[in-house]
Amino acid sequence: MKSSSRVHGIVVKGGEATNVIPDYASAQFVVRSLTKTYNEELRERVRNCARGAALQTGTEVNFTDPDIYLDNMISNRTMEQVFCDKMEELFDIKVEEPSEQTGSNDAGLLSKICPFMHPMFGICADEKFAAHTEGFRDATLTDYAREQMRNTAAGLAMTAVEVMTDPKLFAKMKAEFESAEQ
Repeated sequence: MKSSSRVHGIVVKGGEATNVIPDYASAQFVVRSLTKTYNEELRERVRNCARGAALQTGTEVNFTDPDIYLDNMISNRTMEQVFCDKMEELFDIKVEEPSEQTGSNDAGLLSKICPFMHPMFGICADEKFAAHTEGFRDATLTDYAREQMRNTAAGLAMTAVEVMTDPKLFAKMKAEFESAEQ
């Protein structure tokens, strides 16, 4: 599996006791990759693991597809650069180069419809927390995080103004979007 891809899973129902083989068990897995093509390939490999386990144990396996399909996100670098320039101009905030995306997400579908970016901003002056943790949750409630959110919202608004008032910029973003690898 490519290091940029992710497979997340949980056992939803696994039985009632450790020493009793359940009549029914279920698990839920999400497969995320940088491109739709590789995501489909990896998804089939994960399904084959489940098929192999069922074959080895003499059981059956069934698959259901999620209501929402996660897809790779295509960032519009032209729009990102305008945002970075606005953040520096307005707040003297130097936005770091975006890190390589590590998987698909629900915004990926939107990025296939129109030029898209996914800006991120720091919520702690000194510490760093992994997303989806209690520390991260608590950090979002600080005055520093609120200030960063206001600055980012203002930067996004000014980016939108720039895009709407500069036809050449809009055309450049559109051309990048239309030529992007899906």
